[in-house]
Amino acid sequence: MNDTNIELWGPPTLEQGDKVVSCKDVRNDGTYPGARMGEVLIRKGEIGYVHSIGTYLNRYYIYGVEFIGLGRVVGMRASELTLLQPAPPPPPDYDPVPYPRSPS
Repeated sequence: MNDTNIELWGPPTLEQGDKVVSCKDVRNDGTYPGARMGEVLIRKGEIGYVHSIGTYLNRYYIYGVEFIGLGRVVGMRASELTLLQPAPPPPPDYDPVPYPRSPS
């Protein structure tokens, strides 16, 4: 096992809201519901936005990328994506907690 390949030891390469482009065709490896095994899900050059960030095998970041024109969210590695535009910063009064806070 090569320890230099543990991406989780560092911060994610991409952030939620980043605009990205696929660097290669992505085929269904059997984990995408409703598509045949081997079916092309995303073509090289498709543009999407990072929707979520997860992990795989406690080693790699997996970016859920929403390809709006295709109506698909596909999990991809950073090596399969190129950043086109970083996500805009949140407004100064942004509160990430979507529910009322309890009194202190």
